[in-house]
Amino acid sequence: MFGEQEQRENVFEMLVRPIRKLIEERNFQFPTEPQQKVIPKILEGKNVLLISPTATGKTEAAMLPILSQLIQAPRTEPGIKVLYITPLRALNRDMLERLEWWCSKLDIRLAVRHGDTDVRERTKQSRSPPDILITTPETLQALLFGWVIRRHLQSVKWVVIDEVHEMADNKRGSQLSLALERLRELTRQDFQMIGLSATIGTPEKVARFLVGNNRPVEIVRVPVARTLKLRIIYPKPQPEDFTLASTLYTHPEVAARLRVIREYIEQHNSVLLFTNTRTISEVLASRFKVWDINFPVSIHHGSLAKPSRVAAERGLKQGDLQGLICTSSLELGIDVGRIDLVIQYMSPRQVTRLIQRVGRSGHRIGRMAKGIIVTMDSDDTLEAMVIGRRTYSEELEPVDIPEKPYDVLANQIAGQLMKRRRLYFYEIYELFRRAYPYRNLTLEDIEHVAEYMHSRFPRFAWVSEEDKLLIKPRRSKPLYEYFFSNLSMIPDEKHYLVVDRQTDTAVGLLDEAFVAEYGKPGVKFIIRGSPWKILNVSSDKIYVRSVDDPTGAIPSWVGEEIPVPYEVAQEVGAVRGFVETKLKSGLKPGEVADELSRRYPADRETILSAIAETVESVKKGFPVPTDRRVTFENWEDFVVLQANFGSLTNRALAQLLGHVLSERTGYSVAVQHDPYRIFIQTMGEIKANSIMKIIDDLKDASPEFIKETLTRACVKTGIFKRRMIHVARRFGALKKYVDFSNVSLRGLIKSFEGTIIFEEALKEVFTKDLDLNELINVFQRIKTGDIKLVEVETIDEPTPVARVGIERVSMKTDLIPPEKMDRILLESAKARLLDEARTFICTDCWGYTETLTMKELPDKPSCPRCGSFNLGLLPVQEEDTYSLIDKKGEKLTKRERKLKRRAMETAKLISNYGKSAAIALSGRGLKINDAKEILKEEPRVSDRLYKMVIEAERKALKRRFL
Repeated sequence: MFGEQEQRENVFEMLVRPIRKLIEERNFQFPTEPQQKVIPKILEGKNVLLISPTATGKTEAAMLPILSQLIQAPRTEPGIKVLYITPLRALNRDMLERLEWWCSKLDIRLAVRHGDTDVRERTKQSRSPPDILITTPETLQALLFGWVIRRHLQSVKWVVIDEVHEMADNKRGSQLSLALERLRELTRQDFQMIGLSATIGTPEKVARFLVGNNRPVEIVRVPVARTLKLRIIYPKPQPEDFTLASTLYTHPEVAARLRVIREYIEQHNSVLLFTNTRTISEVLASRFKVWDINFPVSIHHGSLAKPSRVAAERGLKQGDLQGLICTSSLELGIDVGRIDLVIQYMSPRQVTRLIQRVGRSGHRIGRMAKGIIVTMDSDDTLEAMVIGRRTYSEELEPVDIPEKPYDVLANQIAGQLMKRRRLYFYEIYELFRRAYPYRNLTLEDIEHVAEYMHSRFPRFAWVSEEDKLLIKPRRSKPLYEYFFSNLSMIPDEKHYLVVDRQTDTAVGLLDEAFVAEYGKPGVKFIIRGSPWKILNVSSDKIYVRSVDDPTGAIPSWVGEEIPVPYEVAQEVGAVRGFVETKLKSGLKPGEVADELSRRYPADRETILSAIAETVESVKKGFPVPTDRRVTFENWEDFVVLQANFGSLTNRALAQLLGHVLSERTGYSVAVQHDPYRIFIQTMGEIKANSIMKIIDDLKDASPEFIKETLTRACVKTGIFKRRMIHVARRFGALKKYVDFSNVSLRGLIKSFEGTIIFEEALKEVFTKDLDLNELINVFQRIKTGDIKLVEVETIDEPTPVARVGIERVSMKTDLIPPEKMDRILLESAKARLLDEARTFICTDCWGYTETLTMKELPDKPSCPRCGSFNLGLLPVQEEDTYSLIDKKGEKLTKRERKLKRRAMETAKLISNYGKSAAIALSGRGLKINDAKEILKEEPRVSDRLYKMVIEAERKALKRRFL
């Protein structure tokens, strides 16, 4: 346990007897440390932010004292007493299951409400409100507007926000903070606030966000480091990896990583394998399945069909799977059972990510959480070492809370105006400045937003300048449509279809984030293991041609990547500088590695591999890029600038340099960046010394000049366009999907100049995409001599440390030879389709429903109850089909009738063709008619069937964009 629990008061004794009896039934002998600290504070009515590792009983710490007070309160007043807000619907589902046990035994009514809650359940909640309502921030917005449910919210006395860190640093959180102020206005009293999180870098700031401005709050923090054990592994190819690489159509380095991961999964009962992007998750999953179709791992990310996600969660929980390859979708507390080990594939890039992910293991009170980071090169390994050390010393990234975002303010003013005919500026000011993100709100800000709402067409509001008053228009439909179409502050991300110009076939999809930054003619990128060059971007399609040389090609998932903080990149530079200094003082590489292994969570061999390029540089007499030295070198058509400033600072510097060079040369200059270097494609016309001179000149520029120049640079970029589109949508100035290719977009952005929309978009870019403050700091450090600029003379070959970045840019280790591409696509698709889960329902007896993967399905599936072969296939959760069974013969809702029709139609195919029909119906984006056409041609489960499904998926993908 946590300390000598017997020697201190057991806080469970402070709870009422019925709760204590249930605690005994649960066999909770002693409270955990967070429970011991938090329960008394909640019983005293204090606002609390609890920061504690996963599996330390945070939910019970918050809810047991609330339940204790709830059952003591008189039941005369109907209404919702507790709001439990989570960032994900899946967490809602888990929380409902977790609290149901307690509430059912205490006769406390519990319900969940989100966007998918059906009409029958909503009506029930309106007529007979639950005592506790579990919901999401977006649904709370809608509840505050509902005439009946709004009245039930007047009795709220407690609000619990789970995973509060997930909302504090974004506009979802800003919107929630204003919604809570609107809720306080409704209840006419303050309610008790409890925030829960496993990781927060700046607790004081998040605590203020939780409760609002000038309200008391106490922070309870349970240290993470003592419950965590980390190890970093940098696999090197062994003889067997060359054979495996041939089998998997990949490179020995990739095979070595897969082998190590498989060994760890086989040594444990349940493993979460985290990746930083959805694309990498899919690549890993397909490679494991190509290696061994029966290897008990599956994949989990937000873009998968819901039945597949739920089946994966259940499979791990019940022991049918040993591993789950996942993204941030499983960082939060979704219940997947007890986890023995967490493997992080490649550096987690941020300390908070690592703590959140590794915290999922050892999921039992008092157990050590175990994490392994498998790295791919020396940049990756050094970065993981630094993040590991910072994890142990709890040096977490600070939380940056958006400063009074105007788009959120406009949305919430609209919400208030829908309930009121007139709204004075001063009323808005008094209400909303109590929320922490809006603590610096001024009447001028409100006038600014009101002016936009008045001047747009159609108007959202009339403004009386004289009376400082907003008036709801008589024709208020546009206002209502604007508010309800912006209940969510999460931007709708568009996808672009990649089309091979030569064959006119679909190659794949690119995310909006990638297209925004790199979607320009001439750019090379990697998708599905092959290099392509962009020819042109047209509407929602990107036309490309295949190329042989991958040099300079960008992996298609970079838009998804987590940024590496400035402080982490600086420490990576400091480690390389330490190695250089020690080697020059006469120490051998092994002795340096031994010194580093005492400070960082990696063994001698891993560290020797990580510093190999630094050792090689020192031997060859090259200066090493460090935290206090930036190096410049020429390589082919590029200048490589090595700067350990992290993702956002290097992106800012890259944009600044690209802009200055374009102005001087008169043509566009292509730039790429990673956290440790910038690549400037100069076609040999500009050399390293010229770039160094530009930076040396900029060191003397004022911060205002740097900001103005960077602003001029950034407003021309796709990144700014993307942010502008998101902000304009939130303001109701743009429809849902606008592409980055339209000439009209340039005119549109021009029309927004000088408006509140332009101002807000720029503010978002400078907080989410570019680090202006650190860039100014870098120039100051160069000016004072704290950072030196050094040109490196090379002949033909790049310096060893630059080579690490060049190999990443070239992506040579992830390219698949064209002659092997067809085979790996077939094997990957086969593995993916067999892993797809769907819900089957008997359309004869209507008494059987079950979610199964295609792999589990027999060749001729039948109903275990009545023996019928008429099994319908539905892309919904098993629970969503229960009403079809319960209401046999009764009147169905519109949604239920639609499900029943689909079940009947698909049952005919499965009755005729068996498993092959289920596989065809599970293809991505395929309609029932697509499956029929495939099955006419190939009724058996065969390679030909899978090839036909792949081809149909390509056509369906293209059809989506026509």
